[in-house]
Amino acid sequence: MRTERTPSKVNHILAEAMTLVQVEKRVKALEKTMRRLVGPKPMVNRKWYRTQAGHFSSDPAFDEIVKLGRTYRKSLRPRSYSKRP
Repeated sequence: MRTERTPSKVNHILAEAMTLVQVEKRVKALEKTMRRLVGPKPMVNRKWYRTQAGHFSSDPAFDEIVKLGRTYRKSLRPRSYSKRP
């Protein structure tokens, strides 16, 4: 038994085919992204801080940050009580 293809059925089939093509393109793009993410990682410089040292030496905002950090850490220390005579 043969099914007759009317123009509307053909258009429907073509529309589905276009969707499949789009899906295939998307899957290829996702596979490429996954290969990049899962692939070998670049070497990380474990002493990165050496390249950054001194960058903020003349920055007043950084000096303020250091001062506030020092004050905060000092506030966390236990207070020393005066000794009784």
